[in-house]
Amino acid sequence: MRATSTSQVKTARHNPALSESPVVKWILISIALLFIIVVLILPLITVFQQAFRKGFDVYVAAITEPNALAAIRLTIITALIAVPLNTIFGIAAAWAITKFKFRGKQVLVSLIDLPFAISPVIAGLIFVLLFGAQGFLGPWLIEHNMPIIFAVPGVVIATIFVTFPFVARELIPIMQAQGNSEEEAAVCLGASGWTIFRKVTLPNIKWGLLYGIILCNARAMGEFGAVSVVSGHIRGETNTIPLHVEILYNEYQFAAAFAVASLLVLLAFVTLIVKSIAERKHELSLRESLTDGGE
Repeated sequence: MRATSTSQVKTARHNPALSESPVVKWILISIALLFIIVVLILPLITVFQQAFRKGFDVYVAAITEPNALAAIRLTIITALIAVPLNTIFGIAAAWAITKFKFRGKQVLVSLIDLPFAISPVIAGLIFVLLFGAQGFLGPWLIEHNMPIIFAVPGVVIATIFVTFPFVARELIPIMQAQGNSEEEAAVCLGASGWTIFRKVTLPNIKWGLLYGIILCNARAMGEFGAVSVVSGHIRGETNTIPLHVEILYNEYQFAAAFAVASLLVLLAFVTLIVKSIAERKHELSLRESLTDGGE
């Protein structure tokens, strides 16, 4: 088998059809770079160029205007509620799916992927039909003075729905790859379930968990479709940053719209930086675990 594989490698090296072509390589690299420049870099440059088109004073006024501050505040509050809840759900779901055998496991996995398959606008309509004034639970909620639709709770619920797969989907393959050997050894040593999770499971998944939280937070702050349906676009009350940008743009306040939009772009840059750090740390931890396992 070793001689055969060696001969196959030598054949691949001396076969022009299998060898790397510098021309093809640079053509592919050029196409990729051109695509990135046109689709990603130029639009980002345009956002900041339009945001500062009327000067720095106009930019500051746009992002410190009361409605803009209210949108920023609601976006942060929504993320602070949605991300921790989705983190708890993601850890619990990933732990259950990877560490235990039970009926309906595949159904649970499919349900976790459901928000990826449903349009955010459809998700918003589902909540309107469920919690709206003419919905299934709407009359009871209105009677007890607990509005969901066109109120902050609806914005939070819609955001939780569209973002809850991110943490679970990041943790499931990591925990599947790690297996159960370390947890089983801890059980044999008499460790409790909480001790096993805190001292064995959590250290092994911490960088993947951070990566999932970063993606979840970025999606929560940038969500538009579902939130647009359930919010009612009430200025200063139910508008998040993306909704506020839409309103400003529709009112032809382009400089203000791009100024507020630049906050989301800056958030994207911060997310990418933290994501890169988390990925690097995660790769290093995987290499260390593989090295320790090999020894």
